[in-house]
Amino acid sequence: MELTYRDLNPSSATRKSALQRSYTNGQRTHEKMLNMTGPGENANQNHEIPPHNPSEQLLSKVKKKKLELEDKKELSEESEDEELQLEEFPMLKTLDPKDWKNQDHYAVLGLGHVRYKATQRQIKAAHKAMVLKHHPDKRKAAGEPIKEGDNDYFTCITKAYEMLSDPVKRRAFNSVDPTFDNSVPSKSEAKDNFFEVFSPVFERNSRWSNKKNVPKLGDMNSSFEDVDAFYSFWYNFDSWREFSYLDEEEKEKAECRDERRWIEKQNRATRAQRKKEEMNRIRTLVDNAYSCDPRIKKFKEEEKAKKEAEKKAKAEAKRKEQEAKEKQRQAELEAARLAKEKEEEEVRQQALLAKKEKDIQKKAIKKERQKLRNSCKTWNHFSDNEAERVKMMEEVEKLCDRLELASLQCLNETLTSSTKEVGKAALEKQIEEINEQIRKEKEEAEARMRQASKNAEKSTGGGGNGSKHWSEDDLQLLIKAVNLFPAGTNSRWEVIANYMNIHSSSGVKRTAKDVIGKAKSLQKLDPHQKDDINKKAFDKFKKEHGVVPQADNATPSERFEGPCTDFTPWTTEEQKLLEQALKTYPVNTPERWEKIAEAVPGRTKKDCMKRYKELVEMVKAKKAAQEQVLNAGRAKK
Repeated sequence: MELTYRDLNPSSATRKSALQRSYTNGQRTHEKMLNMTGPGENANQNHEIPPHNPSEQLLSKVKKKKLELEDKKELSEESEDEELQLEEFPMLKTLDPKDWKNQDHYAVLGLGHVRYKATQRQIKAAHKAMVLKHHPDKRKAAGEPIKEGDNDYFTCITKAYEMLSDPVKRRAFNSVDPTFDNSVPSKSEAKDNFFEVFSPVFERNSRWSNKKNVPKLGDMNSSFEDVDAFYSFWYNFDSWREFSYLDEEEKEKAECRDERRWIEKQNRATRAQRKKEEMNRIRTLVDNAYSCDPRIKKFKEEEKAKKEAEKKAKAEAKRKEQEAKEKQRQAELEAARLAKEKEEEEVRQQALLAKKEKDIQKKAIKKERQKLRNSCKTWNHFSDNEAERVKMMEEVEKLCDRLELASLQCLNETLTSSTKEVGKAALEKQIEEINEQIRKEKEEAEARMRQASKNAEKSTGGGGNGSKHWSEDDLQLLIKAVNLFPAGTNSRWEVIANYMNIHSSSGVKRTAKDVIGKAKSLQKLDPHQKDDINKKAFDKFKKEHGVVPQADNATPSERFEGPCTDFTPWTTEEQKLLEQALKTYPVNTPERWEKIAEAVPGRTKKDCMKRYKELVEMVKAKKAAQEQVLNAGRAKK
């Protein structure tokens, strides 16, 4: 049902009496219009009574300022040379100025075809055109009869501009736009053409949203997420529409404070009731659309079919399980075997792909390094002095060792496509950057070592373990024991202390209290200090095992080759694959270790055998330490 002014405001007689009292100085307004000093801006300046409540006045100003900013934003988007076309309102001369609230202000100014989309510039231009055409003095000069006072229809033009030039009043009028269709389609209307019926309704009601990005209704191909977002938006619709324009009485016309408060109370109650009816209308629209939406029915049917299929499958699976339990077990074993083979194949393919990419990377780096050497050699290393050439050759080799592939390609491109001077400058710049980087790394490493030494001195100097010195070997042995005997081990710290007393080369006997104190101090170290300790342990391991890295002049440097597989730490995933392979291939399996190595990507047969021996030794040492602690406990008893 479409709302009109008279339907929403039946007490028009009361409003007319109020209008008759408010327009006693109309002639003064016409005189100001003649001077053309901002028409409509000061029409009611001498008659408005400011709100009694200062907070209400402040809120009104804030709201007005916000709307003015929005109108300015719209105005900035308009073209400067846009022509304004006005539509003449045929019923203009028949309007009753006393019944101005029931008039269409946009139609009065000739903006009935633009309405709420009109900008402030268009409203001002339209008002100016209407003043030039319908001003009483101009019509009087043309011989047209003029009504006295505010009874002339020109007052309607003035009032229309007054309402539309004020952002707050304009929003109030837009909220009760007489041309707006408030109707809500029924369920029967959208039975066969849901989208054609409801899409324009949601489109025109979206103008009331406080949020700018209003979702569209969509079509039958819309996804479940889009449909859910659409109905969630409209079920939580935030509307700016308000009905202050339909207030029966204006509080500024009250004769005393009590009467003004009574009018405010009545107006608030009426606005709240109309706002509630408006939200009920929107809710009815969304409910009708939701109940008629074929996509909702489709989603529900799909969900229902899915549940039915799951229920039927469950019953069928249970029946088959009871009838052929052994057959099902065999099928599961076969499926597990196939899945395992597939997984192993995927892992193998990934390992091959990674190896292939690594080979390509190495070849590309090798090619770029050789290209850099040849380019420098072509320019005689940018020097005629033998000593400088040797130094430049060393710097070039340093660049080959430190630069990444992309940096090498960029440098080679500069050397090949530029002159000798430009190439030399680019090369020297790159050398300076690498030298600066090396210098910073060296300084940071030295600073970390100094800080680690200070922290180690503080940790050994304070606490309960200060009387016993902890060497680097003891620290590494403590870290190994803590990892070997995790939390939950019976008499954990006694076992760790006993393990250290057995394997320590310093000869210092440690108690559980000493071990706990040192472990806590190690936990407080920063990550760089921990990395330094781990690096020292790795260097010690290489020293004890006599490992000497071998250089190959025909291959890229160690920086790009990566560390040797013998010393690459075993990850958790590799450990799991090794344990699974040991279970899969028992001792009597032919070529057992070759198959185990194939099951662990990136690891050789030698790596797997060495790791297996380390695990066996760790388990034996753990059992021996636990047995010794148990025996000591029994001896005390």
